[in-house]
Amino acid sequence: MSAANRLLLAFCTLAVAFAAVDTYVVVLALPDMMAGAGIPVEELQRAAPIVSGFLLGYVAILPLIGRIADLRGQVPVLAMSLVVFAAGSLVTAISYDLPSMVAGRFLQGVGGGGLVPATMSLVAALYPVERRGLPLGIVSAVQEFGSVLGPLFGALVLSFTSWRGIFAVNLAVGALLAVAVGVVARRTDAADRPRPRRLPDLVGILLLAVTLVAGFLTFVEPGGLQRDLSWGRLFIPYVDGGSRWVTPVGVATIAAFVLLVAWCWLRPRALVDLRGWLRHLLAADLLGAGLLAVVLGGIVLAFATADPEVAVFSPQGPWFLTGSAVALVLLVLHLRRADAPIVPRGALRPVPAWGALAVSFLVGWALIAALVDIPLFARTTTEKDSQLGAALVLLRFLAALPVGAVVGGWLLRRVNAGVLTAAGMLAASGSFLLMGQWDAHSLEQLSATLPLVVGGFGFGLALAPVNAAILATTSDDAHGVASALVVVARMVGMLVGISALTTIGLRRLYAARAADPSLGLSELGIVQEQAVFRGAAVAALAAAVLAVALLSRAPTRDVDTAEVLRAGR
Repeated sequence: MSAANRLLLAFCTLAVAFAAVDTYVVVLALPDMMAGAGIPVEELQRAAPIVSGFLLGYVAILPLIGRIADLRGQVPVLAMSLVVFAAGSLVTAISYDLPSMVAGRFLQGVGGGGLVPATMSLVAALYPVERRGLPLGIVSAVQEFGSVLGPLFGALVLSFTSWRGIFAVNLAVGALLAVAVGVVARRTDAADRPRPRRLPDLVGILLLAVTLVAGFLTFVEPGGLQRDLSWGRLFIPYVDGGSRWVTPVGVATIAAFVLLVAWCWLRPRALVDLRGWLRHLLAADLLGAGLLAVVLGGIVLAFATADPEVAVFSPQGPWFLTGSAVALVLLVLHLRRADAPIVPRGALRPVPAWGALAVSFLVGWALIAALVDIPLFARTTTEKDSQLGAALVLLRFLAALPVGAVVGGWLLRRVNAGVLTAAGMLAASGSFLLMGQWDAHSLEQLSATLPLVVGGFGFGLALAPVNAAILATTSDDAHGVASALVVVARMVGMLVGISALTTIGLRRLYAARAADPSLGLSELGIVQEQAVFRGAAVAALAAAVLAVALLSRAPTRDVDTAEVLRAGR
């Protein structure tokens, strides 16, 4: 592989890491974001869309983006995902109410989620089957490592600026990475097939600049300009009581955006190839993607907005899940009849292909218990007054995860994927069983580090084989959507798992309190976390059993296959 392709893959991995950080960055910033949207702190439930909006964009749109990567090429999708991520960061940073904030977070989710399947598909294009393990492990590891870096990054930025600064940094990094990926890809393309230079689309750039400047003024409404006798007229609505979008500057924003879209649609070689993207959207099976998005969106909304103290899913959960079930039936019928469905017919027919989805679901179910409940246990016991201290306890787990991913990727050339995944999940299951016996003073002892390190190492060991198994048993033109489905399965497993395990833990807490009313809050919290860890041990053990049964036939070793980078040429 050339140095340019290595650099391209490095930029893509960095982008995946940064998008993963953004998944968890609102943990500390959420109260301030609520204040920015005019939501009182005591009405936390109204802020749920800030979180669920990101998850909805991340999960529901993933298969469509993965399929477009198969059709148009990985690099264009990576670049566009970074652009969407940067645009979402901009909207979030200057948002003025809850809808604009949720819209920005949704765009961030779409862009951040699109990076994962495109990067994994890029690995499959750059590496032969027997050498994919290590890079796939690294990509998976940095994705999970963001769960602890996100809160730490948020705390660092909040120490010297407001929550808006977090998303301003996201905007800068996303834009820089988009430019870097585009430059490296063009150099690679020019080296393989020189093309004549063409002039930049000056009209498109001008319309984009007007849209951004006018949109910024519409969102922010600077007080100095509003109070000015001349400039202030730009912010007066044309109708009494009208919104900021019916002011002169708001109308100018809309008009500039409409003209930009029309120009890019009608002009050949415009700033954005809208016709080309639409062709690929239609070729990717837009109807099937919509039905799949409804299926996944219903699941996300049912579990992401749940109150575990009441039920596994939200009060509206049965309606959301009913909608998902109806959409699933329609999707199955559509996939059987469509000429070119979003999931190619037969793509998931091999046992290791659909088996990777089942195992990934259970891996996510178990992994979320570590990401959420290890720091909760620390806050309940030894780190009652330190969020940072609790995060550092989890860091012992997460520091071992990328090490396990590297080792797992290296061993994948010599060890069967099913056996390797099972070994990792058995290690994780044993670690959870040990955590299930922790008491109030366990984290003060050096021995507590063992299950944390072994558990993180075990999860890392399992990530690469699962991804490699589905890529090895699906065709080249389905790698993007297959990678997306693996990520979706793990994310859905995390959503369902955290809700189910927390509900189990709370019921165990209520039973313990009924049996012994003298127990204090710390003792009851320990009882709850112990139950969660034991439940996670069962999920990890089930993942190990399924891995041996379903992934062992995946041809991830000693296969001599050469694949080339498809960059939309």
